[in-house]
Amino acid sequence: MQTSILIIVFAPLLAAIIAGLGNRKLGNMPAKVITTGGLFLSCALSWPIFLQFLGGDVAATVVPVLKWVQSGTMSFDWVLRVDTLTAIMLVVITSVSALVHLYSWGYMSDDPDQPRFFAYLSLFTFAMLMLVTANNLVQMFFGWEGVGLASYLLIGFWFQRPSAGAAAIKAFVVNRVGDLGFMLGIFGTFLVFQTTSIPEILEAAPAMAGSTITFMGARWDTMTILCLLLFIGAMGKSAQLGLHTWLPDAMEGPTPVSALIHAATMVTAGVFMVCRLSPMFEAAPAALTVVTVVGAATCFFAATIGTTQWDIKRVIAYSTCSQLGYMFFAAGVGAYGAAMFHLFTHAFFKALLFLGAGSVIHAMHHEQDMRYYGGLRKHIPITFWAMMAGTLAITGLGVYHLGAGFAGFWSKDAILEAAYASGTSAGNAAFWLGTTAALLTSFYSWRLMFLTFWGRPRWIESEHIQHTVHKTPEQAGADTTGGYHPHESPWVMLTPLVVLSVGAVLAGQMFHTQFIDTEAFWNGAIAYNEHLIHAMHEVPTLVKYAAFIVMVLGFIGAWYAYIRKPSVPAAVAQQLGPIYRFVYRKWMFDELYNYVFVKPAFWLGRLFWKAGDEGTINRFGPDGAAWLVMRGSGLAARVQSGYLTSYALIMLLGLVAAITWVLF
Repeated sequence: MQTSILIIVFAPLLAAIIAGLGNRKLGNMPAKVITTGGLFLSCALSWPIFLQFLGGDVAATVVPVLKWVQSGTMSFDWVLRVDTLTAIMLVVITSVSALVHLYSWGYMSDDPDQPRFFAYLSLFTFAMLMLVTANNLVQMFFGWEGVGLASYLLIGFWFQRPSAGAAAIKAFVVNRVGDLGFMLGIFGTFLVFQTTSIPEILEAAPAMAGSTITFMGARWDTMTILCLLLFIGAMGKSAQLGLHTWLPDAMEGPTPVSALIHAATMVTAGVFMVCRLSPMFEAAPAALTVVTVVGAATCFFAATIGTTQWDIKRVIAYSTCSQLGYMFFAAGVGAYGAAMFHLFTHAFFKALLFLGAGSVIHAMHHEQDMRYYGGLRKHIPITFWAMMAGTLAITGLGVYHLGAGFAGFWSKDAILEAAYASGTSAGNAAFWLGTTAALLTSFYSWRLMFLTFWGRPRWIESEHIQHTVHKTPEQAGADTTGGYHPHESPWVMLTPLVVLSVGAVLAGQMFHTQFIDTEAFWNGAIAYNEHLIHAMHEVPTLVKYAAFIVMVLGFIGAWYAYIRKPSVPAAVAQQLGPIYRFVYRKWMFDELYNYVFVKPAFWLGRLFWKAGDEGTINRFGPDGAAWLVMRGSGLAARVQSGYLTSYALIMLLGLVAAITWVLF
């Protein structure tokens, strides 16, 4: 197993180096073959490891790589650790990344910078693998920052677009805010435990419950302050409320990037970190309450915005933000297995939805506004059925008493049951907010499907599409297609959709017992609350059916508004007025941050630039010295007349002055 682990982690890095350094000299096809082959190799080796852990009661494997740091009392090596938690993440990361690589063969076929793109994808995957195999906090932070760097490169891949550059910078800066908290958490953890080794920290964490530490001039509960600082890092990486604003803007990157970042990798890093350090959080009940509240608020907040957006990728992006909220409040109430189960199922159906959206965009000549779609199910049937599977999975179609359902049914229901069964006020609030978010999830998911695949074609209204057919609306006449003919994506793009559809349908059905009910499966990789698991099975029947009921209500609402009576959405938006505009403008977070942080930062920067740098430093420094030299040179030049009599006079005056000084 040790050799397999080394290959899984370092094959993407080697592929990224070859493709990145070779670039255009290497050529498009070799770069694609090397990077995609490396990912499929890692994927093929990851599944047997996961299936081995699936049997239960398998000990963690530790693979030494090299000696790293020895400084005083602080020492740590570069070691790869694989336990049940890591095995799950290896499967998720390598499977989705391999399929995204393959999908990109078709989606990026016309891009002139394909070697660079595939090198970035593989580098991103390597950084994520480093994060999840970390045996100490510093190694985890190395992967954490590597993921941030690679996401910056991928979001801003089309750097010729100002919007892509701005989105990349925004993602980088917002994540650095969260990373400051993560760094402080790591520093504090080392201060308290005198080690960065994760197993040693988790073993010692329960004994620190109730102790206090001085932080910012006050005494705090030690584990609470450490966990809150670490959670701030998770909030940034996983786009939780307050540090979420980078996520929708990241849609400026190519669609395969959106699938990779938002489905199974970067945004789930925060959830993974909280679950990995769950024994620490178990020793800090106040921190768990904060995690629950933030997760539940994010879940509801993002779902409301998803109901108003028109860009197909932004709808799915806010859906990701909402689903991450589910994972966090599951962890907050102590159901870490349910949180990881939703991470696992979400990877399949969210990657499927993003790649399906990319297939739609590809068919509609890069048009992303759903108002200009309609009637596409007959033109791109494979994409339609794949997105139908993803929609049924995310909305949670399933029947509890029949024991059958799509992936999201099993994981989302487990989270809602855990929140209700926790018996805390925060858990109760999370249950109701999560149930409301499930209603909104069903509504905006079916809204997306109805606007895209049903109704009359509205393609004639799109400038993107009309540029391809070179027809004006008058020339097109009554035909609302405008003479455009959508086309199904090539098989290199459709194959990943088919594979992910299988996961969206079966992942929950096949693995829910191990993730939720089997303590031996986890074998100490997370804090397992057997009392909570038992209470989940005893919740009222209405709680078990809550997600199904609201899913049906959301479907009916979307059908009525976008199929039965399409005039309803505009009327509702007009009736709600400022409330609709507030939600449509994403609860005004961007405007608030622009007013509170961005404008003052730019004002301060201009002050330092104009008054400080140019007005003071340059004026009295380099510019002042240059002025003095220039003026002195001018005076000296006037003295250099070239006449011998003038030089003799100056020498005589100098001699007189010297004699005078000596005499007096």
